[in-house]
Amino acid sequence: MTPIRPDLDTLPAYVPGRAIPGAIKLASNEVALPPTAPVLAAIAEAAAAGNRYPDLAVVALSERLASELDVTPDRIAVGCGSVSLCQQLVQITCRETTDEVLYAWRSFEAYPIVTQIGNARAVTVPLDGDFRHDLEAMAAAVTPRTRLVFVCSPNNPTGTVVHREEFERFMDAVGPDVVVALDEAYHEYVTDPEAVDGLPLIDRYPNLVVLRTFSKAYRLAGLRVGYAVTAPEIATALKKVCAPFSISTVAQAGAIAALDHATELLAACKEAVGERVRVREALLAAGFTVPHTQSNFVWLSLGERTADFAAHCLDHKVVVRPFHPDGVRVTVTTPEEDDRFLEAARTFS
Repeated sequence: MTPIRPDLDTLPAYVPGRAIPGAIKLASNEVALPPTAPVLAAIAEAAAAGNRYPDLAVVALSERLASELDVTPDRIAVGCGSVSLCQQLVQITCRETTDEVLYAWRSFEAYPIVTQIGNARAVTVPLDGDFRHDLEAMAAAVTPRTRLVFVCSPNNPTGTVVHREEFERFMDAVGPDVVVALDEAYHEYVTDPEAVDGLPLIDRYPNLVVLRTFSKAYRLAGLRVGYAVTAPEIATALKKVCAPFSISTVAQAGAIAALDHATELLAACKEAVGERVRVREALLAAGFTVPHTQSNFVWLSLGERTADFAAHCLDHKVVVRPFHPDGVRVTVTTPEEDDRFLEAARTFS
């Protein structure tokens, strides 16, 4: 018999958003706009060196990020998207099958996948009645076997945020012996002044890892660049388990150029913020349950009607992301595309 791990047969599949010809794709939280012209130019220029291996240590981008974030470069670890860094975090913290990775549910669908790949045990804590992380319950679920905790804020797929004060209480309760990853993939869309921002807390909590990405607000989902900001020893460990040359020359050049033109790129986030408010209010008026969102998507709590709603939207040439039997996540995009979705949603019964 082929010596393949039998537990991989039960590995949850990461389900990408579907792309249907002629339909509007609102299933992957992609930004509708392409990279800006200067970023595209930097990508094209870097592609000319495609015959050479990338910079193994991602030095230029790491130093640029360190300068932007006012930290030393040894506190930065760059990965092939933040998903890769999530998997690397499991690899550096978990050694035994009894080691535990704790996260809220429902949350980012990659967490159970990377946990099982890392041969660790998943421990989940339900979201509260407002579709938010129940940090008190999560702190109570920490055991001597807990090695890693994922906290997603804004939470994917519900869009809700963790507040700074409750997060600090959580970190104090968990203590310094458990690594806590604050996944802030949608950080640039947050407007709630009470929402946690992990970067000011990394000195106070050496076990904290802040994860961010260029895939969303910086419009580089196809290039796969994420990064962690943390204590130097954790960053060093993440680099040790990173697949060699996984951040391409093109990806690094695109990310640096995106930082060079961040003002223009991030200005579009304000438009998404306005649209998410408009879309949510329209959905509430239509009778849907939609929590406050601080991201570039909305969450419709539909329960057993989830699959029917997704099929109904598809009939109207709109692709949404169902998480049956909990609800549907819908990317907020241009006013025209959002109106197409709202038209479909209002005719669902």
